[in-house]
Amino acid sequence: MLRRGVRVLWRSVRIHPGPFAVALTGATLFAAMSVGATIVLGRVTDELIIPGFKTRAAGTAIRGAVVAILAVALLRAIGVIGRRYFGGVTSYRMARTWRSEIAGTYLAAPLSFHQTRPTGELMAHADIDTLGATEAINPVPFSISAIVIAVIAVVRLAMVDPVLTLIGIVLFPLLALANHVYTKHVEEPAALVQARFGDLASVAHESFDGALVVKTLGLGDHERDRLAGAADRLRDQRLRVGYLRAAFEPALDALPNLGTIALLGVGTWRLSNGAVTTGDLVQAMALFAILTLPMRVMGFLLESLPRAVVSVRRLDDVIATAPEAVPDPSVATGLPVGPLGVQVDDVDFAYPGGPPVLTDLRFTVRPGEVLALTGPTGSGKSTLCYLLARLMDPTDGQIAVGGIDLTVADPRELRAAVALVFQETFLFADSVQENLTLSEPVPDATVSWATGIARADEFIAALDRGRDTVIGERGVTLSGGQRQRLALARALLRHPRLLILDDATSAVDPRIEQQILAGLRRELDMTTVVVAHRVSTIALADRVLFVDEGRLVAEGSHEHLLATVPAYEALIRAYEAADADEEDEELSA
Repeated sequence: MLRRGVRVLWRSVRIHPGPFAVALTGATLFAAMSVGATIVLGRVTDELIIPGFKTRAAGTAIRGAVVAILAVALLRAIGVIGRRYFGGVTSYRMARTWRSEIAGTYLAAPLSFHQTRPTGELMAHADIDTLGATEAINPVPFSISAIVIAVIAVVRLAMVDPVLTLIGIVLFPLLALANHVYTKHVEEPAALVQARFGDLASVAHESFDGALVVKTLGLGDHERDRLAGAADRLRDQRLRVGYLRAAFEPALDALPNLGTIALLGVGTWRLSNGAVTTGDLVQAMALFAILTLPMRVMGFLLESLPRAVVSVRRLDDVIATAPEAVPDPSVATGLPVGPLGVQVDDVDFAYPGGPPVLTDLRFTVRPGEVLALTGPTGSGKSTLCYLLARLMDPTDGQIAVGGIDLTVADPRELRAAVALVFQETFLFADSVQENLTLSEPVPDATVSWATGIARADEFIAALDRGRDTVIGERGVTLSGGQRQRLALARALLRHPRLLILDDATSAVDPRIEQQILAGLRRELDMTTVVVAHRVSTIALADRVLFVDEGRLVAEGSHEHLLATVPAYEALIRAYEAADADEEDEELSA
């Protein structure tokens, strides 16, 4: 544990050597002045205090003693300030480094990374693990200076009296033994504390994020019990670590106190024999008092190391995540101008450890074409949308956009040219304007153009402050259809050349949906792929792909498939029945 802890600390020092060097210099000055203070105290005792009982001390000697004491105190204070301030700077800069690396990993990681990890765990890495990895840095300069204090103090004790020195030397092996026992037992509980904190954060995030579901289903008691259970498990592990610390810290406190008692007894005996002077004994007691400081500081460092080692291991596991595969910028291929066609050749896909989702999929979307993608629930339509936007790569086969294989396409151009709008959209707890522009400088006329096509301008104008209205987290103050139209307008502001709508207007009134699709066809020169469940939407497409169980069953116009594919006809009849039910509900409302 000590060896691994030293490697963790050296890693931080190597990354931020400047402030650590200043902190170490301050700590060394503090150490030297701490020992210097005992020397001054011993000399003042022998040369001023003891003689002062017999004769009056000279004013010059008193002033000299005062100046020496004040100088030592001033230099010691300067050392303390340098040690604490720049030690904190080192710690905070390393925390910034960790958080930057974690954030970079999160942004560069493939979508599968985020799909398999709860949000609470990711938050715990950026928060509690970062804190655990860096809080051990603060005592390092002090600990190093404590070693200097110990060495100088022991040497000075030896100069005062070798017998008294033996008492101090005996304490250090006892401290090392206590530390060995502590670290041996605390590593596993410390690791479990970090893990349990992540579990608690995950439960809390799910409960808060799903507040609407919790309330509508009356799950308040259930979620309270879940949170209480996670909190109990975290508490149990923290108590386990606390019990270990409660045993370690009193032992650490007791050793110096026992040594002080022993030193006082032996020192009195040596004084009565004339082996040492009163000043020597006072100096020895003061030296021994500052020897307890290294023990305490080292004890605090040794307590912090197990958590730091565990936290760094958890952070390193995250940072080791392979980033999303992107082509080398020197060989990346740009996309052609104009609407982008799509070629899907023999594509297979399966999630890790899962069954095939897409199998032997092959089709082409012509530039400027409006393609409807339909099929039963679970047929792989949304997964295909992820692949077309290259949020994931196929297990086998090839996808090209604009004639360029996605694996070699310039990712910046791809993100600018391809827009994917989901059924479940995400909005920030910010103004409508910020949700649309994402802080980019976009002219008001362009924003109005996008909201007009998405048929969002009317409800935005009806809000209290228009586009400056702040909406709730995830847009909770808006209806589902309003959220979808804002998300569509946000995508249109990027002027995509391939627009993928994954059931992105499912919550919009059918009449408004038709107006939106007509506006897209009229206003934008782009290719559109629409995952649709409404017959009216499907009928507007130039061509329809019918997929089932991850396979392309048929393709053609809506009328052609309706007449020639019985499974497609059955699906359309089911959609029509659902549309009719929806209209009846609207009329009754």
